[in-house]
Amino acid sequence: MLHDFVQTVLLLVTGLFPIINPMASGIIVLSMIPRATVGERAELAWRITTNSFAILLGSLLIGAYVLSFFGISISVLRVAGGLVIAMAGWNLLNRPDDDDNNDKTQVTKTQQQLGSLSSKAFYPLTLPLTVGPGSIAVAIALGTGTPSEGPSAGHFLGVGAALIILCASIYICVRFAGALERLLGTVGTQVAMRLFAFVIFCIGMQLCWIGLSGLLASVPWK
Repeated sequence: MLHDFVQTVLLLVTGLFPIINPMASGIIVLSMIPRATVGERAELAWRITTNSFAILLGSLLIGAYVLSFFGISISVLRVAGGLVIAMAGWNLLNRPDDDDNNDKTQVTKTQQQLGSLSSKAFYPLTLPLTVGPGSIAVAIALGTGTPSEGPSAGHFLGVGAALIILCASIYICVRFAGALERLLGTVGTQVAMRLFAFVIFCIGMQLCWIGLSGLLASVPWK
């Protein structure tokens, strides 16, 4: 049981953590809600965390069955998800800096922004920017591939522990992204946001290319 527990935790954390990249997620969320208060950012971080937990758990347990029911292959999931991620990264990369110092305009923009936080919590802040098609595809693959001899109590406990570790890292990075902003300063934060936006765009293109490669490889060329 202990062996299954440790093996499951290490497999899921090492497989999903680099793809989720909670630090990048925190920076991107910060760029999309620059005027949110500490309390509002904490609430949003909790929403993103619970959404991420649900998506990852669902992908591990029933993701493969859902794709099979709708006749969707992993390659198609990667292509579609890659396009969505690439578009999100492109929009963030070309987003103009907010240099408006008019207090009235800032208050109006803040009210509009905070009014839409709940609608943004799932899309696009959770899906695809935090837990995207890459994470879902990996979670589905891990869920269908382990353990080979069948699930055990240690396996289920390991899945729960791994998801708690991953989601806790997401919460911490999103919740305390403001501290990183103060550390980097305004200019440094803008530079980091642009860099992460470009990385997200590249991840989307790479994911799309992997999906296209899989589709092309499945075509029976004559």
